[in-house]
Amino acid sequence: MPSLSPLRFRPLFRRYLWGGRRLGSLLHKPLGEGTDYAESWEVVDHGPDQSVVVAGPHSGATLADLLASHPEELLGRQIAQVPTVSLSGSCAMRPQFPLLIKFLDAHQNLSVQVHPNDDQAARRMPPDLGKTEAWVVLHREPGARIYAGLKRGIDRRAFEREVHRGTTELCLHQFEPEVGDCIFVPAGTVHALGAGLVVAEIQQSSDTTYRIFDWNRVGPDGKPRALHLAEALEAIDFAAGPIAPSVPVSVEQPCCERLVACSKFVLQRWRIDSAAMLGGSGGFHLLIVVQGEVRVEGDPAGTSLRFGETMLLPASLGAVRVTAVKPSVVLDVFLPEVGPSPERI
Repeated sequence: MPSLSPLRFRPLFRRYLWGGRRLGSLLHKPLGEGTDYAESWEVVDHGPDQSVVVAGPHSGATLADLLASHPEELLGRQIAQVPTVSLSGSCAMRPQFPLLIKFLDAHQNLSVQVHPNDDQAARRMPPDLGKTEAWVVLHREPGARIYAGLKRGIDRRAFEREVHRGTTELCLHQFEPEVGDCIFVPAGTVHALGAGLVVAEIQQSSDTTYRIFDWNRVGPDGKPRALHLAEALEAIDFAAGPIAPSVPVSVEQPCCERLVACSKFVLQRWRIDSAAMLGGSGGFHLLIVVQGEVRVEGDPAGTSLRFGETMLLPASLGAVRVTAVKPSVVLDVFLPEVGPSPERI
């Protein structure tokens, strides 16, 4: 099999009642008809949801295929840090790509929700990973708000009372973000994106969500959407308190700042006017262009990586030269140097 090059994938779209059309108008995604395009999954290996390579010698392969055929090349020394999943109909296990990258268009408010941690999600049937995530704001309409964490002093009893009254929003810490803000949302945090936001989301490879409050609206069938209050109450970290935008931290590399460093992923932001070396460190790197346009050394597509596009740099490539076509901002996502013991799901 050919060695791995920089990898581009075909986006997978999710349509929900809160979505809109800005994944197309703003991020230039190839949407079909309809006004409810909510999410563009850029990099995913989660059961039947699979990213498919769109350029180069591995075109047509899924991310799971590449993990099966090139695990060391793709993951490098961090192969021991990634979770493993059971192969369908077999006792054999395979590595699962640990992160999921997506863009979201909140044309309406998302539901108020919470995600479980790894231990809680592992007890589900079928088991899953927990979901710690981070958002980077790409676009905001005037007055758009983020709901992140509970107000100080809100305990379980107070929260349950307001949920049953239909006034959950009274418990939520909220603020108007700015474009470029990064909001880190650990598992167990009550949260929601408000109408008028487009964000990039970095998360664990999980699709487990407990919906708490849906703004008293109904779904496409005219009925209220299902809530998961019992599960949510067990998952919420009532000691966490309000969440504010992350404060960027300078790192050794010039033109780079760290937005998030946790046990699940590291998120850095590069401002590139000419060229920079990205990747390396013995593991894979995910690049997300959130402003401008860059060229990536060795990209088999032979075209620029533009605003709203994502690329996976396999670990075997080492550091790769990224050249700005025009002044650009690139998010760089990778696993921490030392992670927790790998989960089995």
